[in-house]
Amino acid sequence: MKALIAAGGHATRLRPITWTTNKHLIPLANKPMLWHVIDKIVAAGIKDIIVNVNPGEVDSMSKAFGDGSNWGDVKISYLEQLGGARGVAHVVANAKEHLEGHRFLFFLGDNIILGSINKFVERFENESLDCMLAFSRVKDPQRFGVPEFNADGSLRRILEKPCDPPSDFAVTGIYLYNEDYFRAFDAIKPSSRGEYEISDINTWYIEQGRKVGYEEITGWWKDTGTPDALIEGNALIMDSLDRDSFKVEGDVEEGAQLHGLVSIGPGTKVSADCLIRGPVTIGANCVLSGAYVGPYTSIGDGVTIRDTEVEHSVIFGGATIDTTERIATSLIGLNATLVDARRTHPKSAHRLIVGDNSFVEL
Repeated sequence: MKALIAAGGHATRLRPITWTTNKHLIPLANKPMLWHVIDKIVAAGIKDIIVNVNPGEVDSMSKAFGDGSNWGDVKISYLEQLGGARGVAHVVANAKEHLEGHRFLFFLGDNIILGSINKFVERFENESLDCMLAFSRVKDPQRFGVPEFNADGSLRRILEKPCDPPSDFAVTGIYLYNEDYFRAFDAIKPSSRGEYEISDINTWYIEQGRKVGYEEITGWWKDTGTPDALIEGNALIMDSLDRDSFKVEGDVEEGAQLHGLVSIGPGTKVSADCLIRGPVTIGANCVLSGAYVGPYTSIGDGVTIRDTEVEHSVIFGGATIDTTERIATSLIGLNATLVDARRTHPKSAHRLIVGDNSFVEL
């Protein structure tokens, strides 16, 4: 069995972060988002993984995840998306030469779930299903593919982003298909928005009388398409880490206070006047002085934090935060700099360099 991970797209709702960083490389608990997806796929026993990427991004993605050897005898290969953005179903069609004749898992790489996907894979295999879908109850199903059920609870069809959803379930980005996927793809046409919809693939399996199973995700599931969702995903992933993941390898001066689960990478220096309350992950070669770091904060490599309070945030590598203000529920991008406005003149002014689609609260 193989797996295909969709890791392309442009993530416009996450700009300006995604102007320079592929969404799937955004760190959650100090590992790229896609790393957590690969962990779950490998834990389900799948060792042949294809990652679909934007044109020109093979090098950056392969640098981040390698050939699979980080996960033992796993093989990871990379495939550029051809033909532009033509819908989720077309992402699979783009991998036809790799997947044709195989049963496979298709995983949207920006979907994060807590817990294992093993039960989905095992049921798909044990019951010899042709298609297996994962559902989650949501407050806004109109944003997703939505299942419509018959009176007996069987699936009738899947609707893509319906204005009047027939249920409060969303079809999550975890799909399993048999060898007939490409027959289904040949049978569907682009939707009114010009895309090949994965909902139409799923409806084809249902209408053809194929064995289609579904399971509800009973734990947490998140489509990490917005800054708030990313920050929440970071917190929940940190909650799910085992205690052995939190190691103090840096230089922590006597007097510094570390409470709860805290991970500090090698080469990082924490001065005596710091207070860190976990869960917190801090990367390598950071400098923290006069800082308070609160729960659910992830700090990348090479970050400097001075005289600042940071909580419930994701700080990318190379950032410098040197201000007496409190930073909370924030995404701070690669090599970003935050300084205290009171150190500049005139005192009443704010000096800003703000990119497209930024969000600033003063």
